[in-house]
Amino acid sequence: MRLKGIRRSSNVEVRRGGGRGARAGGLGLVGVLAVLAIGYFTGIDVSPLLVGGDRQVQQGTPVTQADSEQTQFVAQVLTTTENVWAEVFQQQLGRDYVPPRVVVFSDVTQSACGGASGATGPFYCPSDQKAYLDTQFFAMMSQRMGAGGDFAAAYVIAHEVAHHVQNQLGILPQVNALRQKSSDVEANALTVRLELMADCFSGIWAANVQGLMERGDLDEALNAARKIGDDYLQKQAGRVPQPHTFTHGTSAQRSGWFQRGFDSGQVDQCDTFATEKL
Repeated sequence: MRLKGIRRSSNVEVRRGGGRGARAGGLGLVGVLAVLAIGYFTGIDVSPLLVGGDRQVQQGTPVTQADSEQTQFVAQVLTTTENVWAEVFQQQLGRDYVPPRVVVFSDVTQSACGGASGATGPFYCPSDQKAYLDTQFFAMMSQRMGAGGDFAAAYVIAHEVAHHVQNQLGILPQVNALRQKSSDVEANALTVRLELMADCFSGIWAANVQGLMERGDLDEALNAARKIGDDYLQKQAGRVPQPHTFTHGTSAQRSGWFQRGFDSGQVDQCDTFATEKL
């Protein structure tokens, strides 16, 4: 992804967490993937499952110089999302877009939705309208999940911003209210539709930054979408996929809705709640 000359967004907050570093508690890679499948992109802190529940979350302080390159990348990608959604909101929705803040942290920190850690995975907190991203997550994507590449990392940022878009449009609070009144299976099904819509919105972002894309970038994003499908993660964890437990959609669904957003560029084509077949 060509980001040279792209300004750094001022909506980035940088922290360094205190406390002990995350450890896998003897789960191994398969166990870690199983736990991450629960918390990935959901805003649920699953770190107690990885560290035995005894780690204390502390407020962060500025990250070290070693994190500056990655922080700059996040800030530049965030700028592209701000530009895209400001234009899309005006042209397609006739309203103004208010961007989120992104908290880049290391180790652990605190959010209005609870504790944030590397074990949590990136997530968006509607209570403070901030997205949270651990500095080591992109390395884990590449080394452990087989989803490397700068555009794959940019897709993750765009996905979290997409949840903010849902919040701005009033979709996120409506779905959250429905989930609270639903059974676990019904709530999971609603969450799947919410996540696939965010993937579609991420595709709209990608369609609008094609001038910054390099050969293979789209494949990186589609590969990342496939690698975080519920069916794929459950298989990697040594389990038979259980559709009623899915919270994000299958690999095919995730990559398919991203592609749909990329191909159409239209917000109204991302309404996952208006279709029976996902």
